[in-house]
Amino acid sequence: MTFHPSTLPDLKGKVFIVTGGNSGIGYYTVAHLAAHGAHVYMCARSPEKATAAIANIKKMHPAAKIEFLQIDLMDLTSVVAAAKRFLTLETSLHGLVNNAGIMATPFAMTKDGHEVQWQTNYLAHWVFTAHLLPVLRRTAKALPPGGVRIVNLSSSGHLSAPKGGINFEDPSLKDGSPWLRYGQSKLANILHTKTLHKTYGPGSLSARNGEGEIWVSSVHPGLVETNLATSVVESGSGMTRVFSVLRMFGLIWPAEKGSWTSLFCVASQDMKAEQSGMYFEIFHRFGEPRWQSGAAKDGKLAERLEEWTGEVMREEGWIQ
Repeated sequence: MTFHPSTLPDLKGKVFIVTGGNSGIGYYTVAHLAAHGAHVYMCARSPEKATAAIANIKKMHPAAKIEFLQIDLMDLTSVVAAAKRFLTLETSLHGLVNNAGIMATPFAMTKDGHEVQWQTNYLAHWVFTAHLLPVLRRTAKALPPGGVRIVNLSSSGHLSAPKGGINFEDPSLKDGSPWLRYGQSKLANILHTKTLHKTYGPGSLSARNGEGEIWVSSVHPGLVETNLATSVVESGSGMTRVFSVLRMFGLIWPAEKGSWTSLFCVASQDMKAEQSGMYFEIFHRFGEPRWQSGAAKDGKLAERLEEWTGEVMREEGWIQ
């Protein structure tokens, strides 16, 4: 598959949200969408960093329409507030890119009582998406198929998830490695995508009943030079040598190119209905795993995760 952001259509009148939009892959996702006329909400935790990022984009694209939407994925109160804030500002939403994430961090728990990678990468985005689904569905109902899309950033790192995929008894995986916890959270992103596709994608009951068809993708952007990669290397883990070798052979993409797969999935007119629900990696490189684990293809595991997440999030009061 070939794709370049220059092939994106005119996006004037369309509204997008990108989490983690102030740096790395998210920054370039915001920049390219805005360059093609979209109204983009850049979700970030720091107002200072977001303001600086928006100013940088506007130097390149003076007409860019970008707004800051404050969100802290380690605080679910902030996640719900961000969604509610957006709903007071807009009546339509054409694309949601759940891009933000952390990778292989030391064990820690959030104020909400969840392991930091599990919450940041999965739970917070699940809650955010749940609150935005009504506006996504309303927007989709008035548009042809493909007019509304959701992208969940995953990773080939999902292959490091625990045996069985998700540890429902102890999702914090306190005694596991940082990569085990990361793998579980990234697997959850893929399973969440499967559920959204089954519920709202092409052929779903929602689509057949004319209640709105939403195309959904999970994306592995590839090995990319971002602050995530830098933090892993600086942590002194065994990945330092691995990244050095990969850089030597040109196997790590710059962050700008890392955004291309997300852009294809959320806005390209070349995406087809039959590609909804898929795990995407456009730019495969030698030696990089492109396959999904068996757990990532497990429909029953996806159903169980959705039930578990919905029950826990309702009990904790994050959704109705």
